[in-house]
Amino acid sequence: MINEQTVEKPKPLKRGMLDNVLEQFNHAADIINLNPNVRKILSITNTEIIINFPVRMDNGDVEIFTGYRVQHNNALGPYKGGLRYHPTVDIDAARALAMWMTWKTSLAGLPYGGAKGGIQIDPSKYSKNELERITRRFTYALGENIGPEHDIPAPDVNTNAQTMAWIADTYMSTKSTSERSKNQHVVTGKPTGSGGLEGRDRATGYGVFLTIKFWAEKNNISLAGKKYIVQGFGNVGYWASHFLEIEGAKLVGVQDAFGSVQNQEGISTEDLFNYSISNNGSILGFPEAKPFESKDFFSMDCDICIPAALGNQITKHNAHTVKATLIAEGANGPTDVEGEKTLMERGITIIPDILCNSGGVIGSYFEWLQNRNGELWQMDEILEKLEKKLRTSFEKVVKYTEENKTDMRTAAFSIAIERIEKAYILRGIFP
Repeated sequence: MINEQTVEKPKPLKRGMLDNVLEQFNHAADIINLNPNVRKILSITNTEIIINFPVRMDNGDVEIFTGYRVQHNNALGPYKGGLRYHPTVDIDAARALAMWMTWKTSLAGLPYGGAKGGIQIDPSKYSKNELERITRRFTYALGENIGPEHDIPAPDVNTNAQTMAWIADTYMSTKSTSERSKNQHVVTGKPTGSGGLEGRDRATGYGVFLTIKFWAEKNNISLAGKKYIVQGFGNVGYWASHFLEIEGAKLVGVQDAFGSVQNQEGISTEDLFNYSISNNGSILGFPEAKPFESKDFFSMDCDICIPAALGNQITKHNAHTVKATLIAEGANGPTDVEGEKTLMERGITIIPDILCNSGGVIGSYFEWLQNRNGELWQMDEILEKLEKKLRTSFEKVVKYTEENKTDMRTAAFSIAIERIEKAYILRGIFP
């Protein structure tokens, strides 16, 4: 007989990103009365790849790593999406992020579908040489599942231009000598000296800044003097802060993987960035700011909040504490569905991720075109093209919200899904 006192009650499952993206999709699908056959197709992924692969470590031991690549939909063009190296990477996270990429590329008017992937790993525990071998072995294992006209990875959490250079070199090395140069655009986000695009490093953060700027202009609000906080001080958080500071906005709080800091008088973006570089990537101990309790970060006094780290950061447990009047989603899925309901009830505006952080994939598209056509674009024309494309997307979303009396996320999803639905209706479904 089992002693009932020793039986553990099952713990409630944490709501995952896949739950969120599916609920967001179904909500928009209901509103636009999406064709039921197209709905079935878009509710699932096309291809899911899980790879367990061995890599020899610096000490001679062999470790087994698990990598993922999920391809959600390619009705509009090749799959496109980042690769992240993080302990939270799993098949469900890759599914959710791949779906978001489909909506993001569709909303931006790009000829792409959505994909996502990565390796379940804490990269801080490995040397640069080990990370190179891990990346190259993963690329080789993916084989023909990626390709410049099929599936084009890009940087994401804990991956960068160097990672993309390793992937491109490995992939190109598998081709015959005469075909190698034709495959340079197998990835985007490469170093500028290796086929990369000038300004690609700042494209996502610049896009976050631009959507905030467009929102402010629409509402006749000056950004000068506005207080903002940033969760995640990597590529996206830094560049968004950089451009907001130029507009006169004041950075008052930052959180990274190590902790949080605050200074209501303002924090210099460049000083904090330089300090973090000299402090092993951590913002803690920055002399011009005081430590702040990380669990209370979103309750910090500010006008604008930029979650630019991981998913599911603003939830029903902390949404009621948010002080900001505007949330600009620099990360993918930082606000869960229940948290969003609370924010909307409180009258807080959310610029949704598939619009707010789409500057990155737009920049990737420019790099892909540059490689494909053998061109070299200059920084000023790249930023100008990026602003024009993002403004078009922003104005479409705003127009939809006003005409249909809805929120920006529902509008963005509806526009994105309707474009894909039209593609299926026009071309039919094989056979």
